[in-house]
Amino acid sequence: MAENLDRRNFFKRTLAASAGLTLAHSFEERALLAASREPVSTSAMPLPRGRIKDVEISRLFCGGNLTSGFAHSRDLIYVSNLLNHYFTDDKIFETWRLCEESGINTAILRMDNKVLRLINKYWHEVGGEIQWICQIKITEDDLTSEAMRAIDNGAVGVYIHGGVGDRLVAAGKSEIMGETLRVIKENGAIAGIAGHALAVPMAVEKAGLDPDFYMKTLNSANYWTAGPRLPQDPDWRPTPQRPVEPEYGPDDHDNIWSCTPEQTIEFMKKVEKPWIAYKVLGAGAIEPREGFEYAYANGADFLCVGMFDFQIQEDVQIAHNVLNAPLQRDRAWRS
Repeated sequence: MAENLDRRNFFKRTLAASAGLTLAHSFEERALLAASREPVSTSAMPLPRGRIKDVEISRLFCGGNLTSGFAHSRDLIYVSNLLNHYFTDDKIFETWRLCEESGINTAILRMDNKVLRLINKYWHEVGGEIQWICQIKITEDDLTSEAMRAIDNGAVGVYIHGGVGDRLVAAGKSEIMGETLRVIKENGAIAGIAGHALAVPMAVEKAGLDPDFYMKTLNSANYWTAGPRLPQDPDWRPTPQRPVEPEYGPDDHDNIWSCTPEQTIEFMKKVEKPWIAYKVLGAGAIEPREGFEYAYANGADFLCVGMFDFQIQEDVQIAHNVLNAPLQRDRAWRS
């Protein structure tokens, strides 16, 4: 009898200790425990694609911040240095090759000498075929030189950087982007405009600038550092600098990516242009299944996602599963 009681006490203590360990898991530890839950298919089911004009694009494709050594790392000061050490030329080529093998046919890459060297080497020496949409920056004094450099180096598409779009629209100068779009189109590439702020597509649509596509951030902001939701203010009125009511406060911890998700979803329902959503994982704070489903279900036609090589196959499988399941989607596919 005493032996049985001792055994019961032992199991109670063991279970209690296990429970305590579970409760003690950090955010990162919980994320690691949740990883690899998505089964990776061995079938050759293709990743769905859409079109922007005559360019066929996989509905999930890779962003270029990580391979260029940029990451929104919140208050971690070593991350960009770590990325630059991890993403050697060979690792970048391996990452792009994995994308192609998994069904991703497009990468968004910034305009700089490093990218030009890498993409040309990948195409002409490594034998890769991934197509390139180029992110450019413009100024009032130079609206087209980066666009022409990208097209001359094989970019199938060019778009104006989101931070640039934000600043120009906030300054009431959205119309100057029309010249950039014109030159891109006349030289045979698809032309886009990006923005973090919803004011960007709103102003571009109002001005009739006619991009071939938009890039607009979208995620649920359902993560701790996004900060709390704001209650609706019955006395709020729009201004030229802030045409929509803020959904998250200026004292949020870290949300500069998707501060007006509900209003973005409603506005984009009326937009006929293809929509590439980015920052769909809140710079790494949202699980891919949650982020992908939210973005596709709420109107995005394509997702641009920064991915390490070891994330590509799983992310493609998640996107494939989401796109082939019933989606409660109000916005028609625009591509």
